[in-house]
Formats: sequence, structure tokens, C-alpha cells
Amino acid sequence: MHDVLPEQIPSWRRLESVCRRVLDAYGYREIRLPVLEHAELFERSIGDTSDIVTKEMYTFADRNDERLTLRPEGTAGCVRAVLEHGLLNEGAQRLWYLGPMFRYEKPQKGRFRQFHQIGAEAFGFPGPDVDAELILMSARLWRELGLGGLSLEINNLGQAEARQRYRAVLLEYFSGHLDQLDADSRERQQKNPLRILDSKNPDLQSLILGAPTLDQFLDADSARDFARLREILDANSLEYRVNPRLVRGLDYYNGTVFEWLTDRLGAQSAVCAGGRYDELIAASGGRPAPAVGFAMGLERLIELAGQSTPRPEPDSPHAYLIAVAPEAQTRIMQVAEQLRDRVPGLRLVLNCGGGSFKSQFKKADRSGAAFALVLGETELQNGTVGFKPLRTAGEQQNLPLDQAAAELARHVEL
Repeated sequence: MHDVLPEQIPSWRRLESVCRRVLDAYGYREIRLPVLEHAELFERSIGDTSDIVTKEMYTFADRNDERLTLRPEGTAGCVRAVLEHGLLNEGAQRLWYLGPMFRYEKPQKGRFRQFHQIGAEAFGFPGPDVDAELILMSARLWRELGLGGLSLEINNLGQAEARQRYRAVLLEYFSGHLDQLDADSRERQQKNPLRILDSKNPDLQSLILGAPTLDQFLDADSARDFARLREILDANSLEYRVNPRLVRGLDYYNGTVFEWLTDRLGAQSAVCAGGRYDELIAASGGRPAPAVGFAMGLERLIELAGQSTPRPEPDSPHAYLIAVAPEAQTRIMQVAEQLRDRVPGLRLVLNCGGGSFKSQFKKADRSGAAFALVLGETELQNGTVGFKPLRTAGEQQNLPLDQAAAELARHVEL
């Protein structure tokens, strides 16, 4: 778990701002979800055989001996909120959320035990068109963030009956190669052999490549939807690769699944992933309703953005206000408030703690401010403020407060 320091915040703000703008453009509305949920919510929805539930969740008993979990992902909590507040009674919903998630896993490049995700979820839309919308929306995000080199993989997991047939065939296949499986895969082989396909162990890749693929067992409706999804992506000239072994790591997925991948962040290549989970709402106690969504890790995207574009400059103050006369100490706060009232968006730092004229100017320069504003005896008598450029050539001027505010407003607009 890590701190995000002030000099890193501009990168976070830029990423979050672009995401908000794109999500708004597609009609997705923000929802804010609690960090803590009852443990059974995740055990039921994610699946008690998943690595998240068996190895990675932070679960503890509170003072009433209720088992609580720091959320490891956002979909389960979003589904709970939709059902708890009856949002589907108002019609289909497009929602998004942002916040920290928690998993006890081995930290890797761009991966932490506390990490941040933006997720988008669409409820009540049965067709592959909304699947395509989510994928195209994520592609637009990459363009607006200036991220290149990402590749898209898609697959369709079919419906429950098709997956059961495929599961039986996979079980037979991997049972014939038990000596080649690592400990995790032998455990998955007993509980859910589809999870072996998601293994990142390089020693297992040739065995996985030889396994039967799910497309051979796909039901007719899923095959039709998958063909329609590809038609929409093709019509929008979006490149992708069909990966018949893409299964995702959570039990609730069915139908369309997809991942955006990069080779620039080490072993963990996925930066955004999602898919359909049409069975989860009914399994959570609601009336059956289709659903699809995705999530992306902000730390990984910020790392990628830093490789592709210059890191944004820190949000330095526009002006630094100095008081150089004892009488000005009582007036300086009033002037600062008046300037903030007159110039929306002005970042104005007030010198606090006193100091000589020279030391205050040094602080103004170190702050990164574009201008130093000076209140001394002359300025107090004349109702003016000293206006001194710090980043460009120019002499100090004594300006009426209104004129100083107008000069600052022009700079803020830039």
C-alpha cells in the first residue's frame, strides 16, 4: 500500500478527468460505493474457488463478529447497490465508479495491495451492442489519454450449459497431464478447470495451448451474439484478436469477455478487462437481468501514460501574496479573500509566519508562482497591490486591486 504524493497528483487528476469526460459522453452516471462489504457478498459472487477469495481478500470480524471484507473489486458491490436501491425498477442503468480496491497479492510493477480502479457497469441491456459500446468506449479512453501499443483480445464463454460441457472435456484433458500441473493448477483442476487456462505460469503455456477450446462447445445464441459483436467492432475499424482461451479470473462471467493488454508493464499484461455476467443479479437475489462491465487499474494506466506523454506539471500557484509592513499583516487576509472572490479558479498562496521582505520573495519564487503580489505601506495608502512577474521579465507595478484581479484572471484562463 502506498501514498500518492503531491507531485504525482496532476497525473491522477488528468487521468480521472479524461475518464469522467468519456464516461459522461456515453451516458454513464457515477455511483459511490462503500469500501467495506459483508464477506459473503464476494464469496458468493466472485466464487469461493477463485484466487481472490481463497488467497487475496482482506477479511476480518468486527466487534459484532460480522465478517467484513475490504472490497477486492467493484462489480459485486455495484450489483448489491442496484438491487438494494431498486435502480432497475427505473429501467436499464449505465453506472461507473472510482475508488480503492484491496487484494493481498505479490506486488508487481503497477500492482499494489491497495490499488485504484475505475469500473463501468451496464445493467438491463441484453444484446451484444452494449458489449461493443463498452469496448469502443475503452478504446476512446486510450485515444484521449494518448496511450498507444494496447491490444484487444475477445472471447465468448457461452451460457452455463455450454460451459458445463466444456468443463467436463477440460477436466478429462488436464487429468491426463496431472504430472505437468503446478500446485495451483492441480487445485483448480478439481474445483474449476477453466481457471487453469488463466494461469500465467510459463511452464504451463504449451499444455494450455494444446487444450480443447470453448468455441467448439458454444451454444447457438452465444455464437450469434459473438458474431454480431465482431461485426460492430469491424465496422468501427477496431483491431482485435479472438483468443479462445481467454476466460477471466472471476466465476460470474458468461458470454462476452475481453482484455486490453500491453507488453510494457512486466509480467501482468492486462490494463483493462471485463465481460458479461448475466447470471450474477439473479444469483444475488434479484430478478434475472443482463449485465456487462469492465474495470481498469489507475496505477497501471498512469504508468503507461508516463511512458507515452510528458508527466503533467504540478499545479503551481498563480500568485503568492506577501505582506512587508506591520499594518499589512491585518489587511493581507482580506485582500486574499477579495482576489479569490473576483478570480474563479485562482490558486493564491498567502505568506504565513512573517519574515523579511527578502525571505518572503524567496518563498514566493520557490512556490512556483507566476506572480508575487506585495502589500506594503505605499500600497496600503494608495489602495493598490504590488504586481511582480516571477517567471518572465518585467518590472513590479503598483496596480489597483481590480486591475490586479483582471491580470490574474487572464493568466488563470491560459
